[in-house]
Amino acid sequence: MSEKHTSSGEFSRRDILKGGLAATVAASGLCAGAGSALAASPEKAKVYFSREISAAALLKLYARIGRNLTGKIAVKLHTGEPGGPYILPRDLVKALMAQIPNGAIVECNVLYPGPRHTTEGHRKTLIENGWTFCPVDILDEDGDVSLPIPGGEQLKEVSVGKHILDYESMLVLTHFKGHPMGGFGGSLKNIAIGCASGAAGKAQLHRQGADLWADGPRFMERMVEGGRAITHRFGPRIAYINVLRAMSVDCDCMGVRAAAPTAPDIGILASTDILAVDKASVDMIHALPEAQRHDLVERIESRGGLRQLEYMKILGMGNDQYELVNV
Repeated sequence: MSEKHTSSGEFSRRDILKGGLAATVAASGLCAGAGSALAASPEKAKVYFSREISAAALLKLYARIGRNLTGKIAVKLHTGEPGGPYILPRDLVKALMAQIPNGAIVECNVLYPGPRHTTEGHRKTLIENGWTFCPVDILDEDGDVSLPIPGGEQLKEVSVGKHILDYESMLVLTHFKGHPMGGFGGSLKNIAIGCASGAAGKAQLHRQGADLWADGPRFMERMVEGGRAITHRFGPRIAYINVLRAMSVDCDCMGVRAAAPTAPDIGILASTDILAVDKASVDMIHALPEAQRHDLVERIESRGGLRQLEYMKILGMGNDQYELVNV
């Protein structure tokens, strides 16, 4: 596969593979032990990694990154379309929510036609998919509110679910996978599209001129700007967990139509830095053997997905240099 540059040339596949080398070392167990860091530097963000995908591992990672999450905590999760086969296992999330007594899973209604287009249909889907063990707040059930986007070039504000104002902190719990428009769906996509209101915000992010479903670099930038509104809203009281399992090239919004995963499960990544955790996730995919990474890498590169990382850096949303810490 030939090296492919993004629109500004700042991130290339070579750049990704540099980070992927560190990920490969950590995933192969070559670190000096649990808690050791690769290429430690005060200028680098910390990304915690567990190869084990279990409730116990998830709780250990949350303990590392959740210290600043206080007050009422929104746990942003993609709860999936009816019967979606690859959404996060409910037992993992149930164990985590048991440790966040002041937390609630939060979602928003969707823009496209389907059961989650309305609050009533959305709640039926939540029951069908097993999200019944803790409160689930549909943020735009009572309308939306506009949040400013510092530094936004295409958008200066975005409409998000009004209930977001009820929360002091946010944990972004993401099933990392591919995406038909974004190339990949990580923490950035989870908060940008996921917190945008179904009636207004999602159209703001998806629309370019008269085209409601415009893709390409401009869509990536609007998506990043939507995420910037959320990170600005919560400041230091937001943290991110990416679960790299059952990674279809398609989003969980595809439900039962999502393509079967061809990449192996990798593990769980956690950080207080959104750019670092999404870049580490992409690095780990690129570090897989060719046959295992091919489909996901093709999806990411064919959609120009690396623009997400590049534009997050431009907007000052995080650090693309990170230390990978085994937990």
